[in-house]
Amino acid sequence: MNLDDAPAPRCTICPRQLLDHEAGRFICTPCEQRIDQDLRKLAGPAGLYARLCLRIQPGRRGGDGPAVSGSPGARLPVNETILSLTANGGIVSTLETWVEDWASYGLGVHGTGGRLQHRVDTAVVTLRRNLGRAAYRHPALDEFGSEVGKIARQAEAIITGEKKPRVIPVMCPCGTVTGVTLNTDGFTCRDCRTEYGHGEALRLTPVRSAA
Repeated sequence: MNLDDAPAPRCTICPRQLLDHEAGRFICTPCEQRIDQDLRKLAGPAGLYARLCLRIQPGRRGGDGPAVSGSPGARLPVNETILSLTANGGIVSTLETWVEDWASYGLGVHGTGGRLQHRVDTAVVTLRRNLGRAAYRHPALDEFGSEVGKIARQAEAIITGEKKPRVIPVMCPCGTVTGVTLNTDGFTCRDCRTEYGHGEALRLTPVRSAA
């Protein structure tokens, strides 16, 4: 095959065609910036993780609902969804798993433990510091970006009380139906392997209209 006829490299996330100055990268610059923004949202005393921790028990300042009546010593009910996100094994473990994975590519080192908030902040700092190099080295940045984005959106929805985005079934020209939302970055059809970016995915024919 003539090199001039080779398909132009594309971002593994959107998938936008990579520009000349993005040669050698797995993801485009806008997708890198979007991942960095999602990471920044999670960390710090005013970040999403810290704000979720304030909502574990309804009735606490910043909680999900009204204070629970009862004796002063009565334990408040725990929001299990938030607890699963903020406890060891939730957000912190997801981030640290990626830090450990990136370390095998020479992209930072694993943290040394500590309180959960400290571990989240340390993982975010490590991932953000190495994100630019990971854009050239790590082939699973699409999976990483998807996980971080999902965590950030889920945390924001809980904090603001927003409902989950409505899933819209759309049909690929090959006949395969896939569910997308307004937040969908893009997807690859599981049958014909056609790649769709955000705008292309939303322009596909809704299943009801197709019927």
